[in-house]
Amino acid sequence: MSGRGVRRTGAALAGGAALLGAAFVPVGSATADTAPPAGTPATMSADALPTWQVDGVVWSMATVGDTVYATGNFSKARPPGTKPGNAKEVTRQNLLAFSLSTGNLVTSFNHRLNGQGLRVVASPDGKRVYVGGEFTTVDGKPHSRLAAFDTKTGKLVDAFKPVVSNKVRAIAATGSTVYFGGNFFHVNGKARTRLAAVRAADGANIDSWRPTADDDEVFALALGPGGKTVLVGGRFQTLDGQKRVGVGAVHASNGALAPWRSRPIPAREGDEFSYVTDLQVQGDTVFGAADGEGHHWFDGRFAAKADGGDLVWLDNCYGATYSILPLGKTVYSVSHAHDCTSLGAFRETTPPTWHRTLAETAVPTGRDRGEPSENSEYRKQPTPTLLHWFPTLASGTFTKQYQGAWAITGNANIVALGGEFPSVNGKAQQGLVRFAVRAKAPNKAGPRAMGAPRASSSYGRITVRWTATWDMDNAALTYEVLRDGATKPIGKVTRTSTFWQTPSLSFTDTSAPKGSHTYKIRVRDALGNTYTTAASKAVKRR
Repeated sequence: MSGRGVRRTGAALAGGAALLGAAFVPVGSATADTAPPAGTPATMSADALPTWQVDGVVWSMATVGDTVYATGNFSKARPPGTKPGNAKEVTRQNLLAFSLSTGNLVTSFNHRLNGQGLRVVASPDGKRVYVGGEFTTVDGKPHSRLAAFDTKTGKLVDAFKPVVSNKVRAIAATGSTVYFGGNFFHVNGKARTRLAAVRAADGANIDSWRPTADDDEVFALALGPGGKTVLVGGRFQTLDGQKRVGVGAVHASNGALAPWRSRPIPAREGDEFSYVTDLQVQGDTVFGAADGEGHHWFDGRFAAKADGGDLVWLDNCYGATYSILPLGKTVYSVSHAHDCTSLGAFRETTPPTWHRTLAETAVPTGRDRGEPSENSEYRKQPTPTLLHWFPTLASGTFTKQYQGAWAITGNANIVALGGEFPSVNGKAQQGLVRFAVRAKAPNKAGPRAMGAPRASSSYGRITVRWTATWDMDNAALTYEVLRDGATKPIGKVTRTSTFWQTPSLSFTDTSAPKGSHTYKIRVRDALGNTYTTAASKAVKRR
């Protein structure tokens, strides 16, 4: 996604300008991983943990305690490591639950949606999960596009049954109120324009809350600090009659517009636009994910102050972002990133290559190193640091959009991904997968294979040269030089590397006896995983 001229309008910032709410915390150039340098946040391991699978797509997930609720478009669930049709495969129609810590299906939670679910969200106290989508019945009972489930009993909440006229894509809840958005125009027979609120007790309309997403769909909602505001994201260009491109805020009490000062989403031009796909609040900051439809339109992530919307950072990596998860100092997301020039990381390749998981710092650490996206309001704005977490998800075919993960959820110890991927790290695993921190992971994801070294002799010395490899969850690798089939190294070289930057390395052997010698390289990560190359061609020291 590149190539067209970029208009720099409105609130474009010069390189030295500061943004309100942006607190810089430099972490240097070190790359984080499961064993990062001091002062840099660690990431999850890249080891795919055993998780039950689905036969379609997972669009959204939510975590309550140790239980993950997943909704989407699927009809079957099966154990990890099994193929479709396995004897232990069970029916799960567009909704299921599994254990975050074990990956096992929660068998007591078994409900049927007659249409796909698009969003699942937990209440703040964790006593309920709300599911929105395109369904009109749950377990054969009328529940039109929005339903609630008791997390203690696993039962459908029969009393909560608002009638929504069309799809629900976004939900945010308090103990007493459920706010939701999508592409509907009536709720319980009363006019509503893509946004509505109902009572949690019985699904009855709250008529005092009637903001409007005037011209296009709502995709994401989140509660601001203290529950005083509802943050709204989507494809709209105006909110309640005022210009709010893709993101804004309204008061939770009466639906009136609340202040929102940044403009991370560029304004639509014809049939090209960007929009917010997900919003997640952590502390006083909201983290947003975006999808760009058009060449060089904003596809990345942003962070803003949840109260007032002042921009904290904006990451302009290209490749649509579908879901985002802030966890302390690290922000995880799923996308199909293909150009992270913005962060000084991997660039576009020909043909494009897709990287479907990203981890970044939650705070800004530098300035944007790329050109602004099409019609962007910002340039050289604060950006986070890309961290070293690159598990490999294959693209799926179920939706015909050929994506990997669409959703991410979890806690400080384990994250879960949901989507349409058929495999993870080259092994069959469909639709759901988990990753854990170093202390809870097998830590078997090691250095990638690399070619044999090259040896040459000159002036009584032998120089061994090789191209570095990389590791999915460790940036710093140690290369041990082995001579003549020995297992004890004669030298070591430690360097950091990534999949887009594998430096050329060398070692000079000054102690080799006269005669012919071969060399191997044994590369080791911080957790003891190794890969040993084939031997070099023999070279003679004279």
